[in-house]
Amino acid sequence: MSNIRIALHSKSVKAFFGYVLLCILGVIFALPFLWMVSTAFKQPWQIYLIPPQWIPSPPVLDNFIRGWTSAPFSRFILNTALVTGLATLGTVLSSALVAYGFARFKAWDSNFLFGILVSTMMLPSQITTIPTYILFSRLGWLDSFKPLIIPSWFGGGAYNIFLLRQFFKTVPMDLDDAARIDGCGSFSILLRIMLPLAKPALATVSVFSIVYHWNDFFNPLIYLDSEARYTLAIGLQYFQSSYGESQLHLMMAVALIAVLPILVFFFLGQKYFVQGITVTGIKG
Repeated sequence: MSNIRIALHSKSVKAFFGYVLLCILGVIFALPFLWMVSTAFKQPWQIYLIPPQWIPSPPVLDNFIRGWTSAPFSRFILNTALVTGLATLGTVLSSALVAYGFARFKAWDSNFLFGILVSTMMLPSQITTIPTYILFSRLGWLDSFKPLIIPSWFGGGAYNIFLLRQFFKTVPMDLDDAARIDGCGSFSILLRIMLPLAKPALATVSVFSIVYHWNDFFNPLIYLDSEARYTLAIGLQYFQSSYGESQLHLMMAVALIAVLPILVFFFLGQKYFVQGITVTGIKG
């Protein structure tokens, strides 16, 4: 009995120190974000104080108004929301359709084609940048949102297809057979059975897509020229280039506003995000 108590006590001590270590690491990784939040409420002279003043006294709320009105950030955030929304919708729909085909339709070369698809994840994006730019240039899509949205409607990305395919494969074929007996076709099975069951995986794909397109800097930098079409990432860089470190408090205030929608969305969808990562199927 004493051996059991010693083992349980040892396990509890290990768990305690494990949680303490995780908390310490969590605080360390959160420090840059906490510094951004602190700086957003500071006066310019408070930013470079040593030791740092983490809690501004008093907090300056006017930084947010001045920062937001110093550039057309309302236009930037509308552009970003438009690109993110349409691109995410295309990513979810197209990746689900392709993944359903790989999971349910068998052909002699389907595994070979899926292997080629997965192997594209190892291909650096820099390799395809120049050919893609030339293609969009000849299509007349430069300085428009088309290069940022339309490619998402054609496949949705190899990783998203892989994730949804693995999820679809966990759904028993008996459900498909029962649906076909009731007169459903393949497309009806996808809409009425597969997609409702795959909500956690679809939520995961949505989170990945929203975070990627909301924070994307490289693609808008290449394809957008007009200030009226800038996204938030380009707008923040534009602001930094214009004012430099002299307005760092305003820069952090605007950056905090830009990151808040992503944080809210992630915390609201965290449950589905964790469920989708586990790639589980039907619960018994």
